[in-house]
Amino acid sequence: MGTSVYRTLLLRTGGFSVSDYIQKFTVRDLALIAFRLRLYKQVLFLSFYLIRFVDEMSDEIQDRPLVTQGCLIIIDDCPPLPAPFEHRIVSAKQVPMGSYYAVKPNEVLGGGRFGQVHKCAELSSGLILAAKLIKVKGMREREEVKNEIGVMNQLNHVNLIQLYDAFESRTNLTLIMEYVDGGELFDRIVDENYQLTELDAIVFMRQICEGVQYLHQQYILHLDLKPENILCVNSTGNQIKIIDFGLARKYRPREKLKVNFGTPEFLAPEVVNYDFVSFPTDMWSVGVITYMLLSGLSPFLGDNDAETMNNILHANWDFDSEAFENVTEEAKDFVTRLLIPTKCSRLSATGCMKHAWLNNLEDKAKLHQVRLKSQVKLQRYLAAHKQWKKHFYVVAAANRLKRFRQNHPINTV
Repeated sequence: MGTSVYRTLLLRTGGFSVSDYIQKFTVRDLALIAFRLRLYKQVLFLSFYLIRFVDEMSDEIQDRPLVTQGCLIIIDDCPPLPAPFEHRIVSAKQVPMGSYYAVKPNEVLGGGRFGQVHKCAELSSGLILAAKLIKVKGMREREEVKNEIGVMNQLNHVNLIQLYDAFESRTNLTLIMEYVDGGELFDRIVDENYQLTELDAIVFMRQICEGVQYLHQQYILHLDLKPENILCVNSTGNQIKIIDFGLARKYRPREKLKVNFGTPEFLAPEVVNYDFVSFPTDMWSVGVITYMLLSGLSPFLGDNDAETMNNILHANWDFDSEAFENVTEEAKDFVTRLLIPTKCSRLSATGCMKHAWLNNLEDKAKLHQVRLKSQVKLQRYLAAHKQWKKHFYVVAAANRLKRFRQNHPINTV
């Protein structure tokens, strides 16, 4: 209907601007045109919300890592949403936490050497967050937690969990952080009901490498990368966030840093040898995580910690023939370039992002007869964009007519 109105305008004006020939219209013509344009704007307005509704419903339907749509499967490769709050610089408050947050003691999200993580809510806003409760026995432990706060203050990336607040008491330090409810990536790997494909592994590893790349750009070493320290944003999608910066250290190239902590299976040879650590130390752990995602096996795991560390020192690993039977050569090459004893020979995080295995996802999806969720979203966007572009000139004509009527009142006498 709007297009026919615009054609009428062009015919009546000989193809020139409305303002040049508007005086040839009768009041009735103008009233009819204005009515049709108002009605058309209402149709566009309703169409906009209909498109939004369809888009949101499609997101709900497709919000699974493997979703059949027709004869194809959709892999969720969309990036995670940022934290529901702006990045902030946090310092530990020496006031009761209960005055600001309600911790839910029965909703334990995780735990470890430090203590437990509980679900909590901010009293003033109702915002759902995670409270990491850390028991501190001495000054050294207290300084370690404050180091974690200092590290997290420097991090502002969608693949790294964000810090919201912190509290300090005589026996505890509590970190209030962004909440995600998808559980550990480790649990996703070992779940028998979850079908992990190589394309899923690519999507996971690309995000991990993006997060590590950002860390290293800030001159921060994580030093405890493992599947337990990678959280899924939700239980169905493929979005992840790296957590637990309790062992992270600021890297200063002129200061030779040595560490003697970490999880044995993921330790780099230089950590086992108590040698100097640097960016490649994290990249070794990235290689171990990749190996595990592709095979479900731990490449260096022995019967005890001593055997595990001996396997690491002697680079005693291979691609299990059965577990890697259907894994691509690109994926194997990616792992091989990370699990190298010599630090300087390992791929950097930036090098990983450029590796063939983490790129050309669309071609890989076609090869595996699956579709990427980002492609589906892009197609929906373009379809909606074409509709708006189709009606652009009608809306423009309406605006020009409105401006002319405001500037040139019509004398009906």
